Parts: sequence; C-alpha cells; structure tokens
Amino acid sequence: MTKADCLEAWNNHLSQAQRRSPHTVRAYSRAAERLMTRLDLEDFDAVALLSTTSIRSHLASRRSDGLTNSSAARELSAVKSFVSFARAQAGHDVTQPPRLRGPRIKKGLPRPVSPDDAEGLADTVEEMASVDWVGARDRAVLLLLYGAGLRIAEALSLTGADLPLGDRLNVTGKGGKQRVVPILPIVRDAVDHYCQITPWPLGPEDPLFRGVKGGALSQGMIQKATARARRAMGLPDTATPHALRHSFATHLLGAGTDLRSLQELLGHASLGSTQIYTKVDAASLLDTYRNAHPRDRD
Repeated sequence: MTKADCLEAWNNHLSQAQRRSPHTVRAYSRAAERLMTRLDLEDFDAVALLSTTSIRSHLASRRSDGLTNSSAARELSAVKSFVSFARAQAGHDVTQPPRLRGPRIKKGLPRPVSPDDAEGLADTVEEMASVDWVGARDRAVLLLLYGAGLRIAEALSLTGADLPLGDRLNVTGKGGKQRVVPILPIVRDAVDHYCQITPWPLGPEDPLFRGVKGGALSQGMIQKATARARRAMGLPDTATPHALRHSFATHLLGAGTDLRSLQELLGHASLGSTQIYTKVDAASLLDTYRNAHPRDRD
C-alpha cells in the first residue's frame, strides 16, 4: 500500500465510518499527510511503528511553524487518531493512541446577539440581497439557526424530503446523532416563502438551499451575506451565523430551560458541551438567586 493509498483509506474512514464533518475530514487528512511527509513514512506499517519521541518531535516542529495552542491541540488529536488507525490497519495489537499531552486550551464562547438583533440580521440580509429569492433563502437559513438552534451545516444539509416543514424537524447532527427540533411559525413561514419563489426544483433528493447556479449553497455565502448585514446594522464582528445558534441556546437558558433539555435541542453528545457553550447573563442569574434563595424572601 502506497502513501497515497494510506491517506485515501484514512479519508474514507473519517468521512464514511466516523461520519466526521467535511471540515474535520480536511483538517485530519492534512495532518496525516504532513506527518507522513515530514517523517518520510510510506505505509501504515511505518506509521504504526512510530515512537512517541518521533511523534513528539514532529509536533514540536509544527509548533515552530507558528501554530496557536488550539491549532496545536487539533493537530495532536488528528495525529493520535491517525496513528491508532494505522496500527489497526497494520494488524498491530496496540491500537490505542500515543500518550501525549497537548497544550491547555481556554474554551471561549461566541457572544450572543439580542433577540431583536437576531431577527434584524435575518431581515437585513433579505433586504440587501440583489435577487429576491436569494434574500428569502438567506433569511430562511438564518432563522433556522436562531429559531431552531441548527448548526449552519445542518441547515444546509436539508433536502426537499424535509418539506413541508411542520411543527418539528428531524435533524442529523455531528456523528450522525439524530434529534428533533421544534419549528416556530416564523421559521416555517420563511422557509415556505423561499420555496415558493426559488427558481430551482426541490425534489426529495435535491438540496433545499441552492446557490445562484443551482448547486448546494455553501456556508461561505451565508457568512458573507451576514457580514454585510451586520456592518449595515453596526453590529460587532462577533455577530456571525454561529452566534445565532449560541443566541438560541443562551436565550432559552436565560428563560429557564433546563440544561438537559437544551442539550437535546442542540444535539450535544455530553452535558459538559452544553455547559461550556451556554451561559446566563448576570442579571438573569441574580434574578434566579433572588427567587430561589430562602433568605432573600424574608
């Protein structure tokens, strides 16, 4: 098996067996290619026999390339996964990832936008579009992020088979995890309006959201449209499509939604992800304290 065959097998494993996102597949595939190229490895046997010292040396050279802590941590994760995969493919008994410790990462949070700004972004994106159906399309996508808490990739993966939208929608998220999300009337109406005026057919196998040439809509187009709208509204650069999903979570949590329910709505595999991803503003936290603490009610 050649180096190219190894990388192709790794790519297929990520995309088909593990069902990783296209972004993760690209990042992990590139990390594997860098490892094999820099250490002059030609097959899975060579990768499987790598020592921890050799792997650590490779990662150190990557840090010297100027990687940030978060990028270095992802590179380490990708390399460890690839080495484990190579050991399994080479028939080695030891398939556990190398024991290497990565840099500590301070997990940040996107800043939520207010409910008015969230809807305002969706409306402004529609108003600024040069073509009516494109504006209706972009507004529908943004309302799915804020109104249903979808990831942008989840919204863009919808097909004609998901129509017509009802009160709830079955969504396939990261790792193939299934969940059901409620659909608000404003979201359903926005999607219906787009479907009525789009020039492209929406058969069961067709992507729901289409580009101007008829292909599947890319995330970059939604991000660019949102960037234009937030500049027009005077919003900060943090007002991104992903911030709308975070706003969905933050506003629900602030309104009293429990973490377990929010975990299901967001499609998180663990409650810890939900706890990191969401936060309650100080005013809401203080109100909760005042309403709950017995001493404060005396």
